[in-house]
Amino acid sequence: MPYLLKTEPDSYSFADLERDKKTIWDGVSNPQALIFLAAMRPGDRLILYHTGGVRVAIGTAKVLSVDTTDAKAPLVRIQAGKPLKNPKALADIKNEKLFAASPLLKQGRLSVVPLTDEQYGWLIA
Repeated sequence: MPYLLKTEPDSYSFADLERDKKTIWDGVSNPQALIFLAAMRPGDRLILYHTGGVRVAIGTAKVLSVDTTDAKAPLVRIQAGKPLKNPKALADIKNEKLFAASPLLKQGRLSVVPLTDEQYGWLIA
C-alpha cells in the first residue's frame, strides 16, 4: 500500500533522505498517523511531501522494515527513492478529483496519509 509522509524541509528534507540513503521515520505523535505508520509493510511505496511554506510532493521512498514492538512509537525504516520528475504542489492536489476524499485534504494535520494506487500513480506521473 502506498503512503504519503509529511516533513518540514527545515527539519528533514527529501534531500536529507537522499544524502542519508536510509532513515528511521520518527517524530510522529498523532494517534491516527501512528496507526497508519504501524500498518506499513516492507516494500510499501512512499511519497515524501514537504510541508510549511513549500507544500509539495517532492520524492519517493520505500519501507524497508517495520518494528511495532512499541505501538506508541513504531520504528519504520525507509530508503530514499528518486525525486519526482514533476513535483505536485498542494494546489494541484486539491484540484485533482482523485484526492477529494483523501485524509491528505480532509485531515490536513495528519503527517502519515494512506494513498490509493491511483493517487500514488498520479503523484509520480
